[in-house]
Amino acid sequence: MYEEPVSSEYPSLSLRLDNDNSEIQSLISILSVRPQVHWSISGTMILGLKTGRRKRATSGNDISTSEACPQEIGTPMTLSDETQPPDDTQTVVEETQPGGLDQYSKFHGHSPAVVTGKPIDLGGSLGREAATRLGVVFATKVLLVDYGESISKMKLAIQGFGNVGSWAAKFIHERGGKIVAVSGITGAVEDPNGIDIPALLKHQESTNNLKGFNGGDPMDPNDLLIHECDVLIPCALAGVLNKDNTADVKAKFVIEAILSKKGVVVLPDIHANVGGVTVSYFEWVQNIQRFMWDEEKVNPELENYMRRAFHEIKAMCSTHGCNLHMGAFTLGVSRVARATLLKGWEA
Repeated sequence: MYEEPVSSEYPSLSLRLDNDNSEIQSLISILSVRPQVHWSISGTMILGLKTGRRKRATSGNDISTSEACPQEIGTPMTLSDETQPPDDTQTVVEETQPGGLDQYSKFHGHSPAVVTGKPIDLGGSLGREAATRLGVVFATKVLLVDYGESISKMKLAIQGFGNVGSWAAKFIHERGGKIVAVSGITGAVEDPNGIDIPALLKHQESTNNLKGFNGGDPMDPNDLLIHECDVLIPCALAGVLNKDNTADVKAKFVIEAILSKKGVVVLPDIHANVGGVTVSYFEWVQNIQRFMWDEEKVNPELENYMRRAFHEIKAMCSTHGCNLHMGAFTLGVSRVARATLLKGWEA
C-alpha cells in the first residue's frame, strides 16, 4: 500500500510491520495532515510491509525495515522515526536508521538526507534528541501566554516519566514551573510545594524507580490525571483521558489530549507532539544544504515554528468557531486539500 501526500516533494516514510489495513489507513491520514499544521515540507508515505525478522549481530535487536526497504524503493525518500510510542519506551532509532542510510547509499551514492533521526556523526541534527520533549514545553508556553499566564506561575502535573515526560519535567523546572506531581510505570510522587526535579531525575537514574524518593510523598499513579493542578501533561499512553475520568479532571489546561470538558483548554497532540518531526525536517534541510546548524539555532527555530503554528490554529478556530483540536485538524486538512487542487487532482 502506498500513499504519497500531495504537498511534499520528498515524503517521509513510516514503516509498520503486519498492520491491518485500517491501521495503515489511519496512519496515512494522521501523518499526512500533521506536518501541514506546521507547514513542514516533510509529508508521509506509508508502507504496509510483512517481512521476516533477523537479529543484529552486535546487539541482538531486530534488523529494521529501514534497512530492507531501500533495496526495493528507488525514489528519494526519508524514513521517519515518528511512529514510536511517546513515552516509557526505549527507542532504537539511532541504531536502526543508519542501516537505512547505508542500504540506500549502496544504490544511489552517499545520501544523508534520505533518513532522519540519525546519530550526529552520520549527519543527524543537534537538538534532535530533546526536540519532541522541548516541543511540548514550547507548545505549553505559547498556549499559556495566549491566556495571559506563564509556566513560572503554574502548578503542573505530568503523567509518564519516561523519554518524553522526564525531559519535559526538566525543561519546565528550568523555566520556573512548579511540578507538583509526576507518575510513571514504577510509581508516583507528589509535593504541593513543587518537586525537586533534578533530584528526582538523579534518584530515577540510580534506582530505575520513582519509589523511595525522599523529596515528595508517594501517591497512587491512577490519581495523577485528576490531581489538583493548573496544567496537566499526559506523556504516557494515548487515550488515558476518557468518559470515565474527564469529569474529575481539575486542571485548567491539558496538553496533548482529546478531551471535551467545559472550562478546560486542551492543546491537541497533533500540535504539541510535533517537535521531533519538525527538527527531523530541520535535519533534512541541513543535509540538503550540507550545512550543520548549532543547537542555538535549532531550538529557537523550533520555538518559532511552534508559536507560528499555534497562532494559525487560533485563527482557524476564530474563523470556524471551533476548539483547538478541531482547528488544528482543519488547518492541516485544508492545506492538504489546497495542494491537491493546485496539482489538478480531485479533492
